[in-house]
Amino acid sequence: MNKAELVASIAETAGITKTEANGVIDAFAEAVAKTLKKGDSVTLVGFGTFSVSKRAARTGRNPQTGETIKIKAKKVAKFKAGTELSNAVNGGK
Repeated sequence: MNKAELVASIAETAGITKTEANGVIDAFAEAVAKTLKKGDSVTLVGFGTFSVSKRAARTGRNPQTGETIKIKAKKVAKFKAGTELSNAVNGGK
């Protein structure tokens, strides 16, 4: 499902226009990004948790040349599915 299909689905389910649904999705994404940038997490009970994880610096290898390279440390966004979402994906188990 791409963003346009998600917008259409939300608009139909919530009984709002596609423009309003698009605005809601954009506002949600912006709020999550701002929160993660501050280092906090976003928890939606039953759905899941968005958080930031630190990835340590490490040594890698260029697959074309075999040359050893240094990979910088960085922060990455992470999502852990909640129980209800996991159960829905696994057929209600």
